[in-house]
Amino acid sequence: MTFPEPLWRDSIDLPAFKALEEDVQVDAVIVGGGMAGITTAYLLAKEGVKVALLEADTLLNGTTGHTTAKITAQHDLIYDELIQHFGATKARHYYEANMAAKQFIEHTIREQQIDCELLTQDAYLYATTEQSAHKLETEYKAYDQLGITGELVDSIPFDLKIYKALKMDNQAQFHPLKYLKHLVQQFVEAGGLIFEHTPAVNVKEDGEQIAVLTRNGPNVTGSHVIACSHFPFYEGTGLYSARMHADRSYVLACKTKKPYPGGMYLSIDQPSRSLRSVQHGNDTLVLIGGDSHKAGQGENTETHYQALESFTQELLGLESIVFRWSTQDLVTLDKLPYVGPITSSQPRVLIATGFRKWGMTNSTAAAQLLKDLVLGKDNPYTDLYTPLRFTPDPSLKTLVKENANVVKHLIKGKLETSEIMPQDLAKDQGAVITLHGERKGAYRDQEGQLHIVDTTCTHVGCEVNWNAGDRTWDCPCHGSRFSYTGDVIEGPAEKPLQRTHYDMLDNLTSPESGY
Repeated sequence: MTFPEPLWRDSIDLPAFKALEEDVQVDAVIVGGGMAGITTAYLLAKEGVKVALLEADTLLNGTTGHTTAKITAQHDLIYDELIQHFGATKARHYYEANMAAKQFIEHTIREQQIDCELLTQDAYLYATTEQSAHKLETEYKAYDQLGITGELVDSIPFDLKIYKALKMDNQAQFHPLKYLKHLVQQFVEAGGLIFEHTPAVNVKEDGEQIAVLTRNGPNVTGSHVIACSHFPFYEGTGLYSARMHADRSYVLACKTKKPYPGGMYLSIDQPSRSLRSVQHGNDTLVLIGGDSHKAGQGENTETHYQALESFTQELLGLESIVFRWSTQDLVTLDKLPYVGPITSSQPRVLIATGFRKWGMTNSTAAAQLLKDLVLGKDNPYTDLYTPLRFTPDPSLKTLVKENANVVKHLIKGKLETSEIMPQDLAKDQGAVITLHGERKGAYRDQEGQLHIVDTTCTHVGCEVNWNAGDRTWDCPCHGSRFSYTGDVIEGPAEKPLQRTHYDMLDNLTSPESGY
């Protein structure tokens, strides 16, 4: 049986917290219950700062809960690119920040004896073409220039033809939710406040105080507000919708016929393939990830799962798929995260976003930086991560490209028509339909009930597309995701899709539909 939830949530009971019911006054307000938000809250509470953490849904149900959980400073091909765009000093700082984050995680686990399956592993990038092998050689030279310990090897322990692999020794993997559950407990014991099912929608500054306005009604006020909510719940004048895009990828957790040889692996060729193992009860499962694409812009998303299944069968022999899930993360214009003041005019409204699927170390580094910014302490990585940076190369070129892509999909969605009628949909099938001349989205669930929504995204008005693999409506412009009933799953959209009442269908549906 394949479970729709990621395996991390299947194997752990997380504490539940009530929604915000009355106004609260604290020192710092954190929005977002993922790794960045929880780690920041934990660090600030240790320093005696009174903190309230708000989560729109439940803790660890977003990007953190859907990770592959590699604790590593080997973030794909990145170091040569950073040298070219920012110079060797900042490239080295990026490595140092992520290694320091890795060491913090490992030290915390060992010092506090957290049972979270921490395991030291070597990390590999591998090339399956000659052209990409040359890229690995260039990246290896960047390692050497920056003083990063690495090794070029000719093989990896799989029956897979490769041309080169680049190894980074002594990286790690773990169970992220078991680790973060412990930090949550420590935070609460230190007097920290957590409110789930409390969407933050805006901020209001009044002198030295900043109020986070919530959809529920009550507000939380503090001297600092920190947005760790994947996409910032509040953009100010920072134009973050134009400065990031969402990438989606897919993961299978499988029992395989061949034993897993150890290590963590990532192909640098497309479509990407990521591998690591995990213990689940008495079974060793293999996590196979990849097939990345811009959110809302992929083909039939079910084909991505099928591609990973075929790869697993060829590489290790597939016995069964135990879990499968998809995830998305935000990528900034220059591939470095944005951590710091949201704008120069709002220095006490801070953000952490754009981790580019390397959130285990980047979010921990972000938390350490955010803690120092709140406390007024110096941090060596402030300039590296600042959201206020803008470099002509590559930021300007990428900004033009990304926003041209948004405009293309905005126009394309408005012009598209569909000949599919509601009665054409089988059970567990969704599609864009045309109803009374208007573009709508329809999904017939496994009981035969029809759910119809307006397909206009509530963020900036792009038209969402059906994600058959996850049964969601995904926006191709900025990555907002909605359930088949229209509820917001991921921002930047804050409002649900408009639901269409069945009475609008008049006599268009079949008798079998029940409407």
